Amino acid sequence: MVQPTIHLEEVAIAAGSSVLGASLGEPDQARGLVLFAHGSGSSRFSPRNRLVATALQRAQLATVLLDLLSCEEELQEARATHLRFAIPLLSDRLVAAIDWLAGRPSLAHLPLGLFGASTGAAAALTAAARRSSTVRAVVCRGGRPDLAPGALSLVRAPVLLIVGERDPQVLQCNEHAARQLRSLHQLVVVPGATHLFEEPGALQAVADLSSAWFRRHLASRLN
Repeated sequence: MVQPTIHLEEVAIAAGSSVLGASLGEPDQARGLVLFAHGSGSSRFSPRNRLVATALQRAQLATVLLDLLSCEEELQEARATHLRFAIPLLSDRLVAAIDWLAGRPSLAHLPLGLFGASTGAAAALTAAARRSSTVRAVVCRGGRPDLAPGALSLVRAPVLLIVGERDPQVLQCNEHAARQLRSLHQLVVVPGATHLFEEPGALQAVADLSSAWFRRHLASRLN
């Protein structure tokens, strides 16, 4: 199978008074777009999310890996971690990025999905509820949906929850969240995986599951 050519670009996205860095990957003839929301203590350079993004790009899905905190805020976080769990703020940033993407000609026509990891999953679900007419699919990896309880019943997009078998507290949070979701949803437990999916083959399983979910709910809309 011939792999698509991927066009890579670093962009800056205004979100209120802050400017956020983002890495854009655009394959030729993209059939969808996935915006990544990273978890606490992570950034757009996360090797785990970049592995997933690469898999999505090979499946002809454009990706945007977004820093939810500015450079100045990252320095503040080194001393105090209050912003990483400020879900309303993080979801505001994600919504700003969604609106920014809608104004980019090469991407505006593509069906949009969100990928959230850890606390980024709560921001992604909140943003999906706020932009329900725009967001077409959501994937959460090792997510904390319990941090966005008011948004769960408002999400209209199909939601895939991926949790490691050896991550019992997060698994319990996701089981509870699944009962609150009203949209199409699925909870998948990756055998033997811990919270960061560091075990051999675990992260590849996340990439494969995510790619299949987004292709089903995003790429099929262009057929």
